[in-house]
Amino acid sequence: MIENDHIFHLAIPSHDLERAESFYIDGLNAETGRKYDDRLTMDFYGDQIVCHKTSEEEIDDDVTMYPRHFGVTVTDESDFEAILDNARTHDLPFFQEPMIRFEGETDEHRTFFLQDPSNNLLEFKWYNDPSQMY
Repeated sequence: MIENDHIFHLAIPSHDLERAESFYIDGLNAETGRKYDDRLTMDFYGDQIVCHKTSEEEIDDDVTMYPRHFGVTVTDESDFEAILDNARTHDLPFFQEPMIRFEGETDEHRTFFLQDPSNNLLEFKWYNDPSQMY
């Protein structure tokens, strides 16, 4: 296991960087790191997300939650609620409305999925029992 501080990095396709900026920066409170004509680098809840400019033809039209999505698992339910409230306030598109998965099981958790302007799917989760996050 890595002992030092680190930041997870994820690069995703984006056919419209202005709409991506509105979705991530305005809608989900990510912070702009760098912005160029071909990419947008952001601090996304402590990790690095980079939207790389792609053509609209390269964007998947038919997306499903599994196997490809990314997201954030928060350790505090109030953070989950804040992200959910922010998504609703900014009218971000839900791919899957908030729900409880595995209700009554040890890995019960709250979750919802958003769909960004380039059809990338994001999942946000909060576990009743934090030991079940991994």
